[in-house]
Amino acid sequence: MNWKQAFTSSIGKKLVMSLTGIFLITFLIVHCYINAQIFWMDGGVKFTEAGHFMATNPVIRFVEIGLFVLLFLHIIQGLMLWSQNKSKRNTRYAVSAGNHTSKWYSRSMGLLGTLILLFLCMHLYHFWIPNRYQQTFGSGEIDLFGKMQAVFSNPAVVVVYVLGCIALGYHLVHGFYSAFQTLGLGTHRYKKMIRNIGIAFSIIVPLIFALMPIGFMANLIH
Repeated sequence: MNWKQAFTSSIGKKLVMSLTGIFLITFLIVHCYINAQIFWMDGGVKFTEAGHFMATNPVIRFVEIGLFVLLFLHIIQGLMLWSQNKSKRNTRYAVSAGNHTSKWYSRSMGLLGTLILLFLCMHLYHFWIPNRYQQTFGSGEIDLFGKMQAVFSNPAVVVVYVLGCIALGYHLVHGFYSAFQTLGLGTHRYKKMIRNIGIAFSIIVPLIFALMPIGFMANLIH
């Protein structure tokens, strides 16, 4: 398979989605671990230390560039696959078969992905952009813990974040297993294990993310 086929053929698109998806899953694990430091209830000390390391380490900053590139590829290929699959369901038979053989979230990956993208843009606007701006044009970093307290004092914002986490969970339920299946790891021997790990991951990670804004709004995190 050449580079053109990797981005244009159906198999190539799924392979790109799989590889970028696994990388993004790895990022979610790291991001979740860093953010979960707020649950130490130490006024954000451990969270600030972890955030400072991630924001100033040159290796992490380099990986960050790759993250945005892979995220962009994941979005583009995802939209292309969604459009391709949607066109295949234009016949009554395809729609009927899809309704009986697949879960609603597996047929709604494009919609869920779009909701997650909007949620991500909001998240970047609230935290990543102000912090990078301060690092580039100001001195030091912003108080991210204090920023979280301020942002999540707004119930409307908290609702949007929680809905974004729910969308992420459903997106991961299908995407986690599909990523490994595309790479040939979803065989009968490992199918159940990968699916169970995917379900657990799809619940635990979004739940931790969702508990953060809820905890701040309810004054349970301090």
